[in-house]
Amino acid sequence: MSTQRQADLIDLAGRVLMQNYRQPPIVMARGQGVELFDVAGRRYLDMTAGIAVCALGHAHPALAEAIAQQARTLVHTSNLYFIEQQILLAEDLARISFADRVFFCNSGAEANEAALKLARRYHRVVRGEPRDVVVSTDGSFHGRSFATVSITGQGKYREGFGPLVGPVRFVPFDDLDAAERALAPRDACAMIVEPIQAEGGIHVPSSGYLAGLRELCDRTGTLLVFDEVQTGIGRTGRWFGYEHDGVAPDVMTLAKALGGGVPIGACAATEAAAQGLAFREGGPVPHASTFGGNPLACAAARAVLRTIEDDGLLAHAAAAGDVLGAGLAELVAAYPGLCVDARGRGLLRGIALARGAADVVARCRDRGLLVSVAGGTVVRFAPALIVDRAHIDEALAILRAVLDEVADAR
Repeated sequence: MSTQRQADLIDLAGRVLMQNYRQPPIVMARGQGVELFDVAGRRYLDMTAGIAVCALGHAHPALAEAIAQQARTLVHTSNLYFIEQQILLAEDLARISFADRVFFCNSGAEANEAALKLARRYHRVVRGEPRDVVVSTDGSFHGRSFATVSITGQGKYREGFGPLVGPVRFVPFDDLDAAERALAPRDACAMIVEPIQAEGGIHVPSSGYLAGLRELCDRTGTLLVFDEVQTGIGRTGRWFGYEHDGVAPDVMTLAKALGGGVPIGACAATEAAAQGLAFREGGPVPHASTFGGNPLACAAARAVLRTIEDDGLLAHAAAAGDVLGAGLAELVAAYPGLCVDARGRGLLRGIALARGAADVVARCRDRGLLVSVAGGTVVRFAPALIVDRAHIDEALAILRAVLDEVADAR
């Protein structure tokens, strides 16, 4: 490991990679638990977990062994044939959730694409109703593909990519009256919502909001889709974000933490809603994925679920999240002119600033703490579910030092 090697790699990246990202000058070499080390040998406390992906942290032995064992056995066959690990993973997800059936893909965007296709086809083919409208929320984030960026309620992600997929009707998040008006025409095939808006700024809805959406969708015959790509698989201290409100959707999308770092996505649905993607004799396959649900990814996901259960990581995430949330609230009280609010649930947390968060995130990184920006003004924490009190205390101490620095510079 060397500083020169890192510089050489960054120079090479500038010549061979598309310039769509704006990374800091760091090349990560290895990880262990909640720590990352770059090519130059510097250690970082990772409170982003690959954007809420690495649920078990880095190099977890159970996940590493499952991947290695499956790689030695069978990596890929395609969905031309049944896949044992895929079948067993679907059974696992059905057991811990509301869902009866699961379709596997490779990412959150693909899972949301599947949900949109399911909703359209459910109404057109199963119900015989040509419902096309998708109702989404302002501030939402559902992916980078054409369809998912089209239903993402942040204009900055849609800019430059028109004409987009439609029709889409946006409503304010956490506003049942607005949702009722949007669903009243009974022309919507689906309403899609995140149980917590993550990329939009860690917005937790009011108690009763998700239950209210459930009632509205039942009344208007609309499929309710919960995008649990970031909130699912233990992130909020329960398996899924919807559990906090005691309601279930018709369709749920998953990705990120499901594979612990191995790419996998899932679209899970009730038996009734799943008919939207059901094959009909004499017709074409309605939806498919070459890599989706391959043996390697599914073996990894099964190891993630098994470890979360065996190690009691749901309760651990809830307790650790309470500690982190309390610490962020203390910082809000300590810096009233700089910090606005502490937000979140479980280990999806944020501290909202009265200014852009990018500078604070960069200063934290310079001090060895990795956090990220959400919604422009929010410093987001989404550490591995294995994070402990010492890691949280270290992270809060670094953030306090940065806030001191920023406050002094004002």
